[in-house]
Amino acid sequence: MTKYDFIRRVNWGKTAVVAVPALWLAVFFFIPFLVVFKISLSEAAIAVPPYSALLEWDLEEAYLTLKLNIGNYLYLLEDAFYLDAYLSSIRIAAVSTFYTLILAFPIAYMIARAEGGKRALLLALVILPFWTSFLLRVYAWMGFLKKNGIVNEFLMATGIIDQPLVMLQTDFAVYIGIVYTYLPFMVLPLYSALEKMDMTLLEAAEDLGCRPIQSFFLITLPLAVPGIIAGCLLVFIPAVGEFVIPALLGGSDTLMIGRVLWDEFFLNRDWPMASAVAIVMLIVLVLPIMLIRNGQGKEETV
Repeated sequence: MTKYDFIRRVNWGKTAVVAVPALWLAVFFFIPFLVVFKISLSEAAIAVPPYSALLEWDLEEAYLTLKLNIGNYLYLLEDAFYLDAYLSSIRIAAVSTFYTLILAFPIAYMIARAEGGKRALLLALVILPFWTSFLLRVYAWMGFLKKNGIVNEFLMATGIIDQPLVMLQTDFAVYIGIVYTYLPFMVLPLYSALEKMDMTLLEAAEDLGCRPIQSFFLITLPLAVPGIIAGCLLVFIPAVGEFVIPALLGGSDTLMIGRVLWDEFFLNRDWPMASAVAIVMLIVLVLPIMLIRNGQGKEETV
C-alpha cells in the first residue's frame, strides 16, 4: 500500500474530531504535568523561580550537565508526615464519597422515575447550586455550624441540647462540606444510569415473587453500577485534593494533602518538594482509575 492509498483511507473527519480533545489534553494536562515533574527533580533555591535548573551549561569547559534530584521523592518515603497526609486525604475522601452515594442514590432514583415536567424541575434544583459561588456556599455552612449558628440555636430552642455543639473546625464539618458541594456530581451520573433502566424488569421480578428490597439488589443496583462508578470517581478524585473546604470548615488537626501542597508552595516556598507531593498524588489517583477503566473495557468485550 502506497502512502497515497493510506492518505485516502484515513477518515479525516474522525481524526479531526479526536484531535481536538487530544490537543486540549496535551496543552492543559500533559505539558503542565511535565513542567511539574521537571520541578520535582530540581533543588530548592533562593531565587526566582525558587528552584535550580536541571541543565547547566559551562561555557568555559563546554560541559552540559544534567542534575536530577530524587531526594524529594526519597524524603516523602522517610517522613511519616506526608504519608499521614495522603492516608488522611484518602480516608476523608472515601468516607465523604460513601455518604454522598447514600444520599444521592434515592434523589437520582426519584428524579429518574418522575414525570417529564417534574423531572426537568428536579434536575434544575440539583444543578442550581452551581449558579452560586463555591466559596460563598462553603462560608454559608460556617454560619450554620458555628456555636451560635442556626443549627445550634434550633437545637437549643427545641430543648434537644443544653449547650452548643462543637461542629465547626472538625472532620464532621469537612464531611458535610464535601458531601454538599459534590452531591450534584454523584446525582447526575446515577440519574443517567437509572433513567435508562427498563421498568418491565421490575414488573417481571414482582410477578415472579420478588420483594421490593430483593428487586433493588438483584436488578436496580447492578444496572446502576456504571453510574455509581462514574459518580464515585467524580466525587473522590477532587475530594482527595480539596483545600478550601478543610481550610474553612476543618480544624488545625484536619490533615489533607491540599493543605500540605499550599504550605509547601506558599509558606515554605519549596516548589520541588511540593511538585513531588503533587506528582505522587496524581499517580496514586490515576493508577486505580486506569485499572478500573481497563476492567470495565474487558467486561464490555466479553
